[in-house]
Amino acid sequence: MGEEDYYLELCERPVHFEKANPVNCVFFDEANKQVFAVRSGGATGVVVKGPDDRNPISFRMEDKGEVKCIKFSLENKILAVQRTSKTVDFSNFTPDSPQLEYTQECKTKNANILGFCWTSSTEIVFITDQGIEFYQVLPEKRNLKLLKSQNINVNWYMYCPESAVILLSTTVLGNVLQPFYFRAGTMSKLPKFEIELPAAPKSTKLSLSERDIAMATIYGQLYVLFLRHHSRTSNSTGAEVVLYHLPREGACKKMHILKLNRTGKFALNVVDNLVVVHHQDTETSVIFDIKLRGEFDGTVTLHHPVLPARSIQPYQIPVAGPAPVTSQSPIPCKLYSSSWIVFQPDIIISASQGYLWNLQVKLQPIVNLLPDKGRLMDFLLQRRECKTVVLSVCSQMLTESDRATLPVIATVFDKLNQEYKKYLDAEQSYTLALEVGQSRSGPLLRRPARTQAVVDQSDMYTHVLSAFTEKKEMPQKFVVAVLMEYIRSLNQFQITVQHYLHELVIKTLVQHNLFYTLHQFLQYHVLSDSKPLACLLLSLESFYPPAHQLSLDMLKRLSTANDEIVEVLLSKHQVLAALRFIRGIGGHDNISARKFLDAAKQTEDRMLFYTIFRFFEQRNQRLRGNPSFTPGEHCEEHVAFFKQVFGDQALMRPTTF
Repeated sequence: MGEEDYYLELCERPVHFEKANPVNCVFFDEANKQVFAVRSGGATGVVVKGPDDRNPISFRMEDKGEVKCIKFSLENKILAVQRTSKTVDFSNFTPDSPQLEYTQECKTKNANILGFCWTSSTEIVFITDQGIEFYQVLPEKRNLKLLKSQNINVNWYMYCPESAVILLSTTVLGNVLQPFYFRAGTMSKLPKFEIELPAAPKSTKLSLSERDIAMATIYGQLYVLFLRHHSRTSNSTGAEVVLYHLPREGACKKMHILKLNRTGKFALNVVDNLVVVHHQDTETSVIFDIKLRGEFDGTVTLHHPVLPARSIQPYQIPVAGPAPVTSQSPIPCKLYSSSWIVFQPDIIISASQGYLWNLQVKLQPIVNLLPDKGRLMDFLLQRRECKTVVLSVCSQMLTESDRATLPVIATVFDKLNQEYKKYLDAEQSYTLALEVGQSRSGPLLRRPARTQAVVDQSDMYTHVLSAFTEKKEMPQKFVVAVLMEYIRSLNQFQITVQHYLHELVIKTLVQHNLFYTLHQFLQYHVLSDSKPLACLLLSLESFYPPAHQLSLDMLKRLSTANDEIVEVLLSKHQVLAALRFIRGIGGHDNISARKFLDAAKQTEDRMLFYTIFRFFEQRNQRLRGNPSFTPGEHCEEHVAFFKQVFGDQALMRPTTF
């Protein structure tokens, strides 16, 4: 399989830590995304590494027994270590504070601590088999203050640090889940909900395993993902992932079902708002996108994998050591190994090899795996780093070999402009709100984020359309049709079309001598009036004489001042067009000769300079009876230049009657 076929990969720079072995225990903290390697209970060293910090934290602790759980508070200020089922030990890691431990015992009698979670830099939650205890840590006093507790029988727990929600498995079967939400010193109990088990359990033992549940934020919403190994409906084979939406307010609701169509051992990740399901038996993964249209059965939406199953891209483990030693070839990494442990959202850890990777999605290979361009665009526009791939898809569908039909091209343009319009509207609302002034009670104004899904007119012009119009092999009618389709789409979304797109259409029509079409486009206002467009038309007069009048009509409709039109034309080096325009409105007797001669000289076209110079000599002769320039016209340098290039004899002699 070529590299262009894999759409999932492990990150290039993993976190490398000491492998798990009888002496070295490895722990992972999902809040700080840190790996702890604890040697001999900490006596011979603890090394802490995270994906962002390349400088590991190293320290030693007294060996007071086997470490069950170890985590830093947010910002690495306080270390918490659980060694027994009753207590958690703390030590401050701020500079100048002595490394003295202080201990907190769980409040509930006869309860066993299952684990703990930091919810801020000084707030921690103990989860016991009999409930939940929420504490504030007071590092200066080296003690803890109980903020709130709740008694409830707990089988196991799960924490989602991104949304600060802890999920407790309760009841005998374990399938009633109780969420709690933590924020700024408060603990809120959310409505509990029941996970539907595949079939009525025969026994009264725990039936919902922690292994089959995950929590993740997808498209800004918190979901509980349940891996159901057998479908509830007997006619369907294979496992499925059921997504329960867990809102801040209101009841949890079953929303989506992801059909896996296979059985076996699975693991879940969430990457770039995609649910990735790994299948160990076939060593492949599939991805699901809940934003793509699925089959709605009245209560839930069924989704199938977006793409065919593929393996994660083969990965080479770099050989560490001094440079001469590393010349040996890197070792291929065993993918989908049974020693892999998966954490949310996108983390894969191999404790036996000593690596932590982030899983990543590669977008370019997906272009060829998803032939439906409309669905491909829906998929790509939801991804974080999509712009270059989106533009490449647009270019590709306009090539001779992969040419799409006009309806498909129209669909793609509409999907792009829908996102573009959404952004423009948000930007406009933001500007308006700023002008009106924020009401004091209103929420804080945030400038809308310009995501990579916003592909504007300059992006399309620069990266797609201008190169496309230069392709000689393309049928001219198709080229014009594509440009007009893009303009049609912009108009449909009420987006003001930039003049350079109209210019591109005109240049393309002129290039292919489609003057009749050009005339119709202008006559029926298919191309919007603008000054740059009018100047372009004036410059086309030598190819197409009616362009002069079309241009003047447009400028008049724009109620442009005549001298402004002349300035615009001169700035575009359209010196003859400017002169013709002035003559057309009868103002040529009063214009500055120097201004026109300056502009003509700048073009470095000697014959143009000669023509303009001769025009003003003739004007002087007609108005004053002498072709020479008066001192007040300040044209001495131009007369000298004319003599130097064409000789004294070329100067016009006064004509006497």
